[in-house]
Amino acid sequence: KSLSRSSVRSRMSRKSPKAYNSLQKGAVIWDPKPLQVKKIFEALKKGLNEYLEAHQAELDYLSGRHKDTKRNSRLEIISQVPLSPLQKQIRSVERYIRKLEFHISKVEELYEAYCIQCRLRDGATNMKHAFSLSPSTKASRESLVELYKNFQECTEDMCFIEGALEVHLGEFHLKMKGLVGFARLCPGDQYEVFVRLGRQKWRLKGKIETDDSQTWDEEEKIFIPNLHEKFEIKVTELRGLATILVGVVTCDSINFFTTKPQAIIVDITELGTIKLQLEVLW
Repeated sequence: KSLSRSSVRSRMSRKSPKAYNSLQKGAVIWDPKPLQVKKIFEALKKGLNEYLEAHQAELDYLSGRHKDTKRNSRLEIISQVPLSPLQKQIRSVERYIRKLEFHISKVEELYEAYCIQCRLRDGATNMKHAFSLSPSTKASRESLVELYKNFQECTEDMCFIEGALEVHLGEFHLKMKGLVGFARLCPGDQYEVFVRLGRQKWRLKGKIETDDSQTWDEEEKIFIPNLHEKFEIKVTELRGLATILVGVVTCDSINFFTTKPQAIIVDITELGTIKLQLEVLW
């Protein structure tokens, strides 16, 4: 176990783990989320493999074009001749594929280490429960203290790995596409949209024009995904100095780890009379 922990720490970035203050003064509660981490890992790996397949297909196409070019040319290509634009493009795609392959292997390595610590933590929990059911002796109390220490160490390692894994989640590029409300949206209406992901915030204001088009003071925002937080979207209507809450919804980001831009339409009101349309590119 000590070898495993040392190996894990040496490979991880030194990002601070997520610690939450408990009600007891001076105490710290570590709060890893294995099920959530598993879902994000599977979505992330699937998305990375999609990117890898797409670039491999591009490389195959460019390589085929390059072979046709060589076949139709009477000139022998030697090392002193500068690379053609097609060859430079092939080299660029090859470098990106190697980068993706390393990215995937790093994510898999981190998740494997996470699963090991999770199993060790579960084992310590089961043993603590077994000792608690047996008669209390000096040896059992000492064992419980050691098991508690092991449990805390595994929990801490899991939180450190979660922080290291978050570094590899990439970016979400959100684009504002507007509100959809049919008869609910009238010329002159003004709205404010507030999007939050953890500590990241995006506040933008928009207006319904006379031709039913919409103008927004900001149309794009970059968010850094994390393992535990969901998107929170709040829409309010601005009427002079007053604001009227239209609705608040949450949106999971698991489906956003894909190569293609995702158009999402969120029901802001319970009846769906006003919807918010966004586009997410990972």
